[in-house]
Amino acid sequence: MSAIDPAISASAVDDGIQYVTVTVGEQLFGIPIARVRDVFVVGGLTPVPLAPPEVRGLVNLRGRVVTAVCMRRRLGLPARERTVGTVMAVGLEQGDESFGLIVDGVGEVLRVPADTREPRPPHLDGRWASLASHIHRLHDRLLVVLDVDAVLSFDGDGGGG
Repeated sequence: MSAIDPAISASAVDDGIQYVTVTVGEQLFGIPIARVRDVFVVGGLTPVPLAPPEVRGLVNLRGRVVTAVCMRRRLGLPARERTVGTVMAVGLEQGDESFGLIVDGVGEVLRVPADTREPRPPHLDGRWASLASHIHRLHDRLLVVLDVDAVLSFDGDGGGG
């Protein structure tokens, strides 16, 4: 698809914080817009031997090698059947590496008031809690904000499986 406008991504404008929204299962997640490089449809995946199970493979994205990470696997959810060309990913950078978080759907850029930020609920599943930084209660649902550093950490944090 297209890259996120850098002029927008640098902002936590006025009294709001901006997130790119994605869905995994029935849950709405937010990714801080400053961390998002682009949104794209995943083409062919090249498997990575001995990689953690949540690493689906490598993707060539406009000449860049991108590690595709399945958010369903990171969150311990069952696999979802997909048709060709419908695998969506959100492009992220971590150090010198590029990642694509494979999600069920990509929504909109959502601006929420900064004062609606709340800590993770104590009853949140342990795996989910380890990947979330905080939440925002919206009118009709809960926005779980992903901790991108935790999502991209594969050092025995219990997120895979």
